[in-house]
Amino acid sequence: IGGNTMKKAIALLLALVMVFALCACGGGDKGTADNGEKVVKIGVFEPASGDSGAGGKKEMLGMQYANQETPTVEIGGETYKVELVYSDNGSDSAKAVSAASKLVNEKVSLVLGSYGSGVSIAASDTFKQAGIPAIGVTCTNPNVTAGNSHYFRICFLDPFQGTVLANYASSELKAKKAYCLGENGNEYDQGLVTFFKQAFEKAGGTVVTDSFPKDNSDFSSYLNKAKDQGCDVFFAPVSIAYSTQLVSQAASLNIGIPFLGSDTWDDNMVLQAAKGTNVQVFVSTFYAEGGNKTFDDGIKAYINGNADAKTTNGGDDTISAVTAMGYDVYYVALEALKAAGSTDPAKVMEALPGVTYDGVSGHIAFDETGDAIRDTAYIKTIDTAANVWKFVTQQKLPELLPRSEIQKSGGSFGSPFGILSRCESCGSSAVFAAAECPHS
Repeated sequence: IGGNTMKKAIALLLALVMVFALCACGGGDKGTADNGEKVVKIGVFEPASGDSGAGGKKEMLGMQYANQETPTVEIGGETYKVELVYSDNGSDSAKAVSAASKLVNEKVSLVLGSYGSGVSIAASDTFKQAGIPAIGVTCTNPNVTAGNSHYFRICFLDPFQGTVLANYASSELKAKKAYCLGENGNEYDQGLVTFFKQAFEKAGGTVVTDSFPKDNSDFSSYLNKAKDQGCDVFFAPVSIAYSTQLVSQAASLNIGIPFLGSDTWDDNMVLQAAKGTNVQVFVSTFYAEGGNKTFDDGIKAYINGNADAKTTNGGDDTISAVTAMGYDVYYVALEALKAAGSTDPAKVMEALPGVTYDGVSGHIAFDETGDAIRDTAYIKTIDTAANVWKFVTQQKLPELLPRSEIQKSGGSFGSPFGILSRCESCGSSAVFAAAECPHS
């Protein structure tokens, strides 16, 4: 089955199976406000606390702004007020199930989130058993959507992101040796380290990998090891809390190695940590300020006009990419509700595979796995003197050659999370989280 037909077929089958279960568990509440206004509930499954709390709050900020901008939606010819129902997963896989269960009990029609792949994976079965579809916003690990029909996402994946960063390190930073560091047991960190290592070694580089324990606060041994072993770049796809410590300690130790950060580093707390230092930071992300003037002006006015929003955003009006993604996912959810013509989660799930939306972060459509079809990442760096993010470039991966041509050129298939292919003409590598090469 080609395109997104497979996802549609599976979603339809699951939707039919879950109709009876939903009658028992009360999914898809057809709520009515005290004034008689019809209400549709959208669950927000995000971290408001823990290591990823800062990022989760910024992601929710985009949803809140979008909800203020568009507080109603037409469903089946009737106007519904959109109510966002929040549940804090605490940045902790152990807390994720209870946070997800809260949203099930609230009878939401669909769920948005989470910032953080581990919590999304941990909560997935809870949403599946309740028959409630979920749309990931910036959870980039392939396992979020792999092997299920209820989880979708609007962001690029870690195989793509890891490959983009490895290619940038090799081609633009001329790095030959990379040091990779992630939190022990963290699926997001370790997945990205794996994909970066694959692509960087394919490009002819060598990689040193290390892991640190949860709640670590002293990174001096890892920083000094990277310097002593002559590494050219330091790749650390870690949370905001860890990334700020790495930057501060690297400055104190005068390590002098450029940092490569994943999407989690795109935060004004990292800006503050690097302010006035000589630390170089390059990050991959989903959106760069300046990409959509209407959105930029609107979200800045919202932040500056709301004290709580400004505090949530770290005290200034710097636009995080996750805020833009939170904004976009809200409108994708509205499109799904309109396409379903119902607040019934089963019907929303059935409609989701065919939903498309042109957001501020780009065109959003889903492939057969439920993943967004994305081919571009933004690379940004920190101007430590001005204390601002500076756009560097857009990184695109080359279009895949047909299967036969990739095999001739030395490409390989069947990596643990997808297909690793190499374009002989340019030497770039790409991993696709799909069962088959899209050009086969």
